[in-house]
Amino acid sequence: MMIREGLSNRILLWAITLVGLIVIYAPPLYLLAVSFNPALQPGLPSLSDLSVQWYLALPKETALMAALQQSALIATVTAFLATGMALLAALAYFELRAQRTAWFLAVILPMFVPGVIQGLALSAVFTRTGIKASSLTVIGGHLLWAMPFAFIVILTSFAAVRRSYLVAASDLGATRWRQFVDITLPLIRPGLVSAFIFSFLLSLNEFTRAFYLAGRQNTLPVVLFGKMNSGASPVIYALSGAIFMVSVACVAFIAIRSVVAKATPGTGQERRS
Repeated sequence: MMIREGLSNRILLWAITLVGLIVIYAPPLYLLAVSFNPALQPGLPSLSDLSVQWYLALPKETALMAALQQSALIATVTAFLATGMALLAALAYFELRAQRTAWFLAVILPMFVPGVIQGLALSAVFTRTGIKASSLTVIGGHLLWAMPFAFIVILTSFAAVRRSYLVAASDLGATRWRQFVDITLPLIRPGLVSAFIFSFLLSLNEFTRAFYLAGRQNTLPVVLFGKMNSGASPVIYALSGAIFMVSVACVAFIAIRSVVAKATPGTGQERRS
């Protein structure tokens, strides 16, 4: 009887999970399929009608390409800053004792602020202080959005750093800097890479904050929003499909890297200890 109940619970759990995955991934997968449709109207193509003509037409869309370059530049700078600041915040977290919870909540607080409120508030502050909307203001808004996520990812990777490693290095005369470079940094490197990629993707696809903070050269999501309102072009579906595939590839890279890291025997630091 217990076996049947356990089997029923697993079937129900997998069924709910499958329904959830369908709800989440059906829209972007539909958009991806539409991007290979040579017809002008969006619709699912048959296997014999699959075409990449709209992908080949992308380089001719100068406005979209300029927006893509702008978004890629903003996302890269945001990813570097978010990863570096999140690393410092994670190091501070492990140095704190009684104030750890307060510090953790303070760092992740921007994650729970709605994008509309955060973008509007930052726009008002920048306007009052005489700062003109530009790529820098967009980076500031995206940084507040991406840094908490990078902080959580890096904080998770610190599980691989055992205090005994640092104590042993200290006993051997290693300074705090050498402990960080030789022990901590190699162990958390997968987390740093994951945090960078997540921050890049969050910035690249962020619309709400960029809508309030962008200058004359809008980011890609803002340009796509404007073009969709003025009449969708098949090229938009192609560009959206390309971004979706790149995003999936980045996340798959992170997942595979995590699996490989777990399956790999102990690092050099672990073997020496």
